[in-house]
Amino acid sequence: MAEIILIVALVLAAVALLIGLYRLLAGPCTVTRAVALDVLTLITIPLLVAVAVTTGRAIYVDVAIVYAILSFLGVLALARYLEKGL
Repeated sequence: MAEIILIVALVLAAVALLIGLYRLLAGPCTVTRAVALDVLTLITIPLLVAVAVTTGRAIYVDVAIVYAILSFLGVLALARYLEKGL
C-alpha cells in the first residue's frame, strides 16, 4: 500500500513540475518567473526525499537539505535584485 501511495505522490509531483515549468517558460513578467522557479525547487526537494526512500540511500536527503538552503539563498538574492538591484 505504501508503494502505491509513493507512486501516486511521484506522479502528482511530476505533473506539478510540468505545470511549474510551463509557468516558468511562459510567465508574463520576471516576478512570475521567479515565483515559478521557487515553486519548482519546492517540488523538487520532496522528490529527492522520495527517491531517497525508494532507493534506500540517505545521501539524497543530504542533497535535498543542501538544495533547500541554496534555493532559499538564491530566492533572497533574486528578490533583492528585483527590488532595488545589487
